[in-house]
Amino acid sequence: MQTIYTDVLVIGAGLAGERAAIEAAQAGFSAICLSLVPARRSHSSAAMGGMQAALGNCAKGDGDCPDVHFSDTVKGSDWGCDQEVARLFADRAPIEMRQLAHWGVPWNRVVPGKSMYFKGGKQFEKEEQEENRGLITSRDFGGTAKWRTCYVSDGTGHSVLFTVDNVCAQLGVEVHDKTEAIALIHDGVTCFGAVARCLRTGELRVYLAKATTIATGGFGRIYPCTTNAVICDGGGHIPAINTGLVPMGNMEAVQFHPTGIVPTDILVTEGCRGDGGTLLDVNEERFMNIYEPEKQELASRDVVSRWMTHHIRQGKGVKSPYGEHLWLDIRHLGEKHITGKLREVYEICTSFLGVDPIHQLIPVRPTQHYSMGGVRTNKDGHAYGIKGLFSVGESACWDMHGFNRLGGNSLAETVVAGGIVGKKIAEFLQGAEVTFNSSVIDDEVKRQHERIQHLIRCKTGTENVYKVRLAMQQTLHVGANIFRTDAGLTECVAKLQEILARARQVGLKSNGLGVNPELSAALKIEGQVKMALMVAYGALKRTESRGSHNREDFQARNDRDWMTRTLAYWKNEKDDLPTLDYEPATGIFHIPPGDRGYGKSEIIKADSPAGTKG
Repeated sequence: MQTIYTDVLVIGAGLAGERAAIEAAQAGFSAICLSLVPARRSHSSAAMGGMQAALGNCAKGDGDCPDVHFSDTVKGSDWGCDQEVARLFADRAPIEMRQLAHWGVPWNRVVPGKSMYFKGGKQFEKEEQEENRGLITSRDFGGTAKWRTCYVSDGTGHSVLFTVDNVCAQLGVEVHDKTEAIALIHDGVTCFGAVARCLRTGELRVYLAKATTIATGGFGRIYPCTTNAVICDGGGHIPAINTGLVPMGNMEAVQFHPTGIVPTDILVTEGCRGDGGTLLDVNEERFMNIYEPEKQELASRDVVSRWMTHHIRQGKGVKSPYGEHLWLDIRHLGEKHITGKLREVYEICTSFLGVDPIHQLIPVRPTQHYSMGGVRTNKDGHAYGIKGLFSVGESACWDMHGFNRLGGNSLAETVVAGGIVGKKIAEFLQGAEVTFNSSVIDDEVKRQHERIQHLIRCKTGTENVYKVRLAMQQTLHVGANIFRTDAGLTECVAKLQEILARARQVGLKSNGLGVNPELSAALKIEGQVKMALMVAYGALKRTESRGSHNREDFQARNDRDWMTRTLAYWKNEKDDLPTLDYEPATGIFHIPPGDRGYGKSEIIKADSPAGTKG
C-alpha cells in the first residue's frame, strides 16, 4: 500500500482548500490537496454572482466600509454568527479582493459616466466618477446596505478558481484528483492524516500529515432538490463525524436559494435580482414589493424563499408537471446586459430549459443551496475535539454565517477564510512535532479494508444503497424544508432512524471492484443518514425561528433561550440519534441583538421574562 507524506493534507481542492494550501506553501511547507474531480471542476467554479467586499468604488457603494459590511453580515445571520469571526472576515475581504486582482482575476471595473440600472423593475440613473476609473466595481445583492459584490460577469467562481489553481501550480501544491478520503487517522487526541481510496483503481492509500484540513464544501446532496453538484454529498464531513469527537455546528441551519430553475434546480444567480430582475406569480404580477416594501426582491435569501413559498401556498404558483413554481423576469435588462454580465444565466436557460431569457420568463422555485452548518472550528479554523485537524469554507462552521448567510459572502469566505486559516495552519506547523504511531495507522487501514470487504462479500446485505439514499432525501425534503413544525420534524426523525437501520444493512449488487460508484455510495450512506438526522433532530429541538430555520409553531426569534450554537456529535457509531450540546452563539456582541430591517418576525428579547415577547 502506498504511503504519502506531506506537511499539510487538504481534503478538497476548491477555492477554500487551495487558498489555505497557498498560505502553507508560501511559508515553505509541502501541501497536497485531495479531490474527487480535477481541481478546476470543483463546485467553487459554479458560483456565479460575486464576492462581497467593502471597496466602496462604485457610485452605489459610496460610503461603504468594513463596519457596514460587518453590520449587514450580523443582521443577515439573524444574530446567530460569531461576531468576532464576522469582524475578521469583513476587515480582510477588501485586501483579499485586491490580492486576487494581483494574481490575475479579471474583475469587472468602474466605467465613468452616466449609466442606467434597474431596481424593482424600475429604471434609474447613476453616475460613476472619473477618479474611480478602472477600480473594481460592484453589484447589488440581497440584505446589503451598499453595492459591494465584486464580480466577473456571472462567472466569478470560475474565474477565481482558475486563477487560484494557477497560483497553486506555481507554488508546487500537488492536487491528487479522483481520490476520496474515507477516514481520518487519529489516536483520539491528534489527527495524523487520512486513509483515502483511489477512484481510478479502488486501491487504498495512506496520507500522513502534520496538519489535516477538511475543505470539501457543502452537503446539499442529502436533499433531493439542490443546486449542489453531485460531489457535494458530505464526504468530507463523514470521516470527522465518525471520530465521535468532532462536533458538527448548526446543522439545522440550511439555506434555500430563491431561484433554482425548474425542473433541474440549477442555480441562476442572485445577480439577476441584484441587477434588477423581478419575481412574478402566475398572473405575471410582482409580489415581493407587497411583502417586503423596502428590500423587495433583495431581502435576504431566507426571507425571499419563505415569501415565495407562502405566495405559492396562497394559490399564486404556476402549475407544471414538475410542481408549482414562480417566474423570474430579466427581460427588461436587455440583450446586451443578459448576454454580457449574465451570460452564464443565458447559456443555462437556453441549454437546459429551452428558454430565451431575453424574451421569456424563467421558471424558478426555492431549492436547497447552502449549508451554514459543518465541522465546528474556532476562529483559527482548528476543529473542536482533535488536535491538528482544521476545516475551512462551506464544510466548516467557522461561524460567520450564523443561521443565514448573505449572497456573495460565502464565495468571499472561501478565499478570506482560506487565507486566515491557512496562515494559522502555517503557524501551527512552525512548532509541530508529530510522531506517527504505526499501530494507529495500521489499525485504521485494516478497519477500512475490512469495511470494504464486508460490503463486497456480505451476502446478508439486503438493502439497495440508491433506494436508501432516495428515502433519506425524500424524508428530509418533506420534514426539514423551508417551513418546519414539531409534528413534521418528529415524523422526519422517526423515519430517518428507520432509514439509518436500513443503511446499516446495505449490500452491493455489483462486484465492488475497481472504479465502482456503488461501493463509493455504500461507504457514505450511513454517514449521510447520520447527517440528515443531525439536521432534523437539531431542528426539532430548536424551538424558535431564526434565519433559515423557520418553525411555524414557534414563529418568534427567541434570544432569551436560543442565542446558542448547536453542537451535534455521534459519540457511539451504533447510536440512532446524535448527541446535542450547545454553546453561546457569540462571545463578543459588537452589535446587540435587534431587528434585521426585513423579514417580519417576533423577537423574544434576551432580558424578557419567561413567556413574555419583546
